Amino acid sequence: MSESADTSGQTVVVAFGQTMKTLRVRAGLEREEFGRRIGYSAVTVASYEQGRRIPSPRTIERADEVLDAGGLLTVWKEQVERAQYPVFFQGMATLEKEAVELLAYDTLVVKGLLQTEDYMRAVLTMRRPPLHEDTIEQRVAARLARQSVFDRQPAPLLSFVMDESVVRRPLGREAVQRGQLEHLLLAGQRRNVEIQIMPLACEESAGVDGPFTVVTREDGKKFAYSEAQGTSSLQTDPQQAALAAARYGIIRSQALTPRESLEFIERLLGDL
Repeated sequence: MSESADTSGQTVVVAFGQTMKTLRVRAGLEREEFGRRIGYSAVTVASYEQGRRIPSPRTIERADEVLDAGGLLTVWKEQVERAQYPVFFQGMATLEKEAVELLAYDTLVVKGLLQTEDYMRAVLTMRRPPLHEDTIEQRVAARLARQSVFDRQPAPLLSFVMDESVVRRPLGREAVQRGQLEHLLLAGQRRNVEIQIMPLACEESAGVDGPFTVVTREDGKKFAYSEAQGTSSLQTDPQQAALAAARYGIIRSQALTPRESLEFIERLLGDL
């Protein structure tokens, strides 16, 4: 994904920052005082105003309150939140927040919803052409925010199948891999989460066409999502989404059981 593809989102962030700065100046507040009131340093306030960092929805609400903006900042919340993500992922990010069930099959890296912060940074710094440091920070913050799906109530049903190569691949330092494997073990103990490993030795795999995700919304509608090389496909056709869900069911049946998978990950940890 090239940085130029994030242009529309960046435009939103810059416009929001300029609006916040205008309101701050009108209120007669220096960055340091304004930052103190919303819980951030003057440097962070500057990065918000210059569009180099994306504030959380709660920060936007607090800034609107402190500046007595009457909603002039909170009206930006949804647009700014979407701007955290690459353009090609924004639709999927919205669906994740509405999911009652999410099924994910991955073959290259751990699913973003399951990544540790260190693993995220390792993956993002490997992108070519290289991502700007500010873009990496925004992507990390966005992925961490997405993980609130685990704590939603009522809890959505989350199922992840990943190829054995995913958990064996030592991206970053050994400590990064160790931390990621430990995180998978913890996530797999949640009652609404199932993690399964597709062994390399498995002679049959319905996942030969690559990674994909199936999301079911509260209204029962299913969506199938896939991405590769900075492009994505969000399938809204009911028949195609249903076929993707059926294919996932076959993949799940071919993989190790959740208990066997967690035992497999524990063995990998023991070998590090």
